[in-house]
Amino acid sequence: MTDSPLTLAQPEDAHTRAEWEAATAAVLRKTRKLGDSDPDSAVWEKLTRTTLDGIGITPLGLPGGPATAVRPTRHGAWDIRSLVSGPDAKLANEAALVDLDGGVTSLWLAADADTDVAATLKDVLLDLAPVVLDAPSATTKVAEAYLALPGAKHPDSNLGIDPLGVMLREIPLAVDEAVTELQTLARKANQNDVRAIVVDATAAHDLGASDAQELGWSIAVGVAYLRWLTDHGLSVAEAADQVEFRYAATDEQFPTIAKLRAARVLWARVLELSGVDTPLAQRQHAVTSRPMLSKYDPYVNMLRGTVAAFAAGVGGADAVTVLPFDSANGRPDAFGRRIARNVNHLLIDESHVAAVADPAGGAYAVEQLTADLAAAGWAEFQQLESEWEDGHDFDPFRARIAAVVEKREADIARRKRPLTGLSEFPNLGETLPERDADPLNDRVRRYGASFEALRDEPAAQPVFLATLGTIAQHTARATFVSNLLAAGGIAVEVAGATAGVDELVAAYRSSGGQPVVCLAGTDAAYDDWGAAAAAALREAGARHVIIAGKATDYVDDSAAMGVDALAFLNRTREALA
Repeated sequence: MTDSPLTLAQPEDAHTRAEWEAATAAVLRKTRKLGDSDPDSAVWEKLTRTTLDGIGITPLGLPGGPATAVRPTRHGAWDIRSLVSGPDAKLANEAALVDLDGGVTSLWLAADADTDVAATLKDVLLDLAPVVLDAPSATTKVAEAYLALPGAKHPDSNLGIDPLGVMLREIPLAVDEAVTELQTLARKANQNDVRAIVVDATAAHDLGASDAQELGWSIAVGVAYLRWLTDHGLSVAEAADQVEFRYAATDEQFPTIAKLRAARVLWARVLELSGVDTPLAQRQHAVTSRPMLSKYDPYVNMLRGTVAAFAAGVGGADAVTVLPFDSANGRPDAFGRRIARNVNHLLIDESHVAAVADPAGGAYAVEQLTADLAAAGWAEFQQLESEWEDGHDFDPFRARIAAVVEKREADIARRKRPLTGLSEFPNLGETLPERDADPLNDRVRRYGASFEALRDEPAAQPVFLATLGTIAQHTARATFVSNLLAAGGIAVEVAGATAGVDELVAAYRSSGGQPVVCLAGTDAAYDDWGAAAAAALREAGARHVIIAGKATDYVDDSAAMGVDALAFLNRTREALA
């Protein structure tokens, strides 16, 4: 979009930037998001969302912006990869075989020192189905057990070595030991025609890292591994061919698309600066984000996973893992696994998302976001490089992640980043699916963890919702505050339609006389009899009075749009206790 008409199929379809701003401003004024005195050009600020990295996501991009992406090398469908784990090798094997029979094309095996690799992969055709290992606490043992299996030589299989990722997850490992292990296993991988290394950026993502931090971490780790391998006699190109990258895909569609595109740009730049003449594509495995999943109202995770998988496919990932919707509740069951793999089939076979290479390429807004993320990721990479000159000290990086976590938590607490089914529209009466504990969740900071902690221990008694006036008059604020309280594990007893103080107090007494009450009505009702209602309820036994709306001098607390929900809920629970 420019200040002069665009050249389109029909002259009457050509519009200027000013015309678009005027049309958009008219809509925003109707919704009161833009004032009558605000200029039309203010629509850009109103519709631009800022990421945790401070990058603006604009509603539209402008022609002439950067064309940044290194195009995906994937042609057609991506590799559908399922996660297999569990202490019972027989059950894990059954799950793997069912997944493969259901259309999965590769396996991601999460293992530890006790895993029976041979039993877990029994009857898997290893020459047809690649296997990527993930055994941070027993990398060498699991890798050697896998290489001992007949046919374990698929070129897309990977031993999953990632010592720096292991250390970021605070699993004990010395740097010298890590270098030796990486070099030894890389040599064995080369002898067996498989890959050796996975740069697992979800190690940072699971701690709460932003997109730019995840990118910077992945490139810094990738460069460190190139150095370790070239020190051992490999060329840069040979070393780069040993590496696969794993990134998190979230339900923030456009940042995920841009992150995967930016990752290819950054890795291509690293190889260019390292003297690699023939371009080598970055092999990407995208996995739907574990932190974004909620254990409450877990079926919403199906939607989150679908959006994330779509973004991963559009972003050009070579392999995509959709975590089952019940992963946050523990080890997923067969239904969760089936839905997860079928999300990929839906996107590939029915929606034809994989039919176009880099479908987001050329979209001005996506190109700009890709360029901005690449720049921010490169800056984080350079910061890590400077911090690692004298050794791999992760504390500064963890501190930067902690700052992002604090910012995200503040947005979630104020519900600027709503979590459906958890911070918004919670269902206090739901029955959660029962699942066995999954250690893969242990080092993950879920975005809704603070709200989940409140829901884990519901309030012992409800809040009395003192509704003023008819249902039509009080329903808006009553619904708002009921949902807000439910997000903190607090139920409500509703007075119903009331015509005055006496009816309200009668309803309060018949409900049992809770210690905390919340007034809910219109501003006019508050002006007419809000103060009298609060006084009468206190006389009837209420110890703590809240108002749904702006604070007044006759209440103890208030709940309005933009309130720090977590702080409010904790205060209310203390009053109930």
